[in-house]
Amino acid sequence: MIERNLANTVLEYCLERGADFAELFLEEKDRTTLHFASNEVERAVVGTDFGAGLRLFYGTNSVYTYTNDVSRDGLMTVARSAAALEARAPSRGSLRWQDRQQPLLHACRIDPSSVELARKAELLRRANEAARSHDSLIDQVNITYVDEDQRVLVANSEGTFVEDRRVRTRLSISAVASLAGEKQVGAASPGACRGFEFYDDLDVEAHAREAAETAVRMVRAAYAPTGKMVVVLNNAFGGVIFHEASGHGLEAYAVARKASIFGDRMGKAIASKVVSAVDDGTLPHEWGSQTYDDEGNLTQRTLLIENGILKSWLVDKLSARKLGLTETGSGRRESYRYAPVSRMRNTYILPGERTQEEMIAATEYGLFAKKMGGGSVNPATGDFNFAVQEGYLIEKGKITRPVRGASLIGNGAVILRNIDMVGNDLQLAPGMCGASSGAIPVNVGQPSIRVRDLLVGGRGE
Repeated sequence: MIERNLANTVLEYCLERGADFAELFLEEKDRTTLHFASNEVERAVVGTDFGAGLRLFYGTNSVYTYTNDVSRDGLMTVARSAAALEARAPSRGSLRWQDRQQPLLHACRIDPSSVELARKAELLRRANEAARSHDSLIDQVNITYVDEDQRVLVANSEGTFVEDRRVRTRLSISAVASLAGEKQVGAASPGACRGFEFYDDLDVEAHAREAAETAVRMVRAAYAPTGKMVVVLNNAFGGVIFHEASGHGLEAYAVARKASIFGDRMGKAIASKVVSAVDDGTLPHEWGSQTYDDEGNLTQRTLLIENGILKSWLVDKLSARKLGLTETGSGRRESYRYAPVSRMRNTYILPGERTQEEMIAATEYGLFAKKMGGGSVNPATGDFNFAVQEGYLIEKGKITRPVRGASLIGNGAVILRNIDMVGNDLQLAPGMCGASSGAIPVNVGQPSIRVRDLLVGGRGE
């Protein structure tokens, strides 16, 4: 994307003007988006984004700027602009490049750009037909197809000069069921760090029918009861609660700003003994995986919680300086327009030994949250409120009937302590996470878990 001698010139210029660390991040991203609604492709957008970001450190202070002009003149212009913000004495001499390039872990087999738009649009038509034909109550289907080919280069004054390619694709299906003036939504959103070969093994119609079935069951269901009760959370996207209410508090960026409820808990119990959790950027072809993070470090598997004990945070380069920690390959950003911070990759609770059937059987009265929807969380306190997209009542150890309108209200630190059973049925689910460095692809996940004394909100029976 650029030659080493040009990167060397830019970075050394910044060091000569007092920065003690300098980093270039170059990106070229091709993206295709198709949106299907009202039985037709309503919108198709194909484009390329290209640019570079320059970051400088002065101790624990940082400067960030970016440009679309990656010529020598363009990069030197942003270098002069950034270095002028905090002029200091030269920090050190010339840098030496390290040979750190590794084979890419998640190479694609079929480049999405080689596939005609008509073939991509056919996926949407198939999903639309499957969802609409599932039940006459389905009166609206919205589907979005996305593929993205992101090529990045990271060069810094520590000698890093590495390139990575991340090819991802995802199909998001939303089905709406209407009955007696009420509407309910079901959704399915499979995705992976793969090329178009992802769709060779994906049953598009099955995902569409799944979304439609959720909407139909919920629009026919009674409203959920309210109050504190036992909640059995299903696997896969059930992990969004751990991600939002607890995971963000394990990012060193939050810890360094004293905005984490776990900031003083390293080495201490923060969860039930049956809970262990990891964040792993190396899982082959998973939605949140990369070979390198956006600071040029190899991604890795980071053990966050072991048998309830906090073992590690997710650490980016600047937070490592501020906290005296070692980086964990967790520096991420949406694009060259953002400076990286510590972010999750594929974050999930590890499997236990119980079955979901055992959890249900051990519950006298409670809620089975089969699918989670959206929600909100205060990362500084861990307080959360999440909608249950598909829920069922548990009575005397059995699932009895579907209920709608439930929400789960609680605190991340509390819910971790109240998990008393962890299942053996781990699954991951893709999503997008928005934070200070933009929106990035992440996987959430968990096996089925059982939580005591969780507040369920709703209209009541």
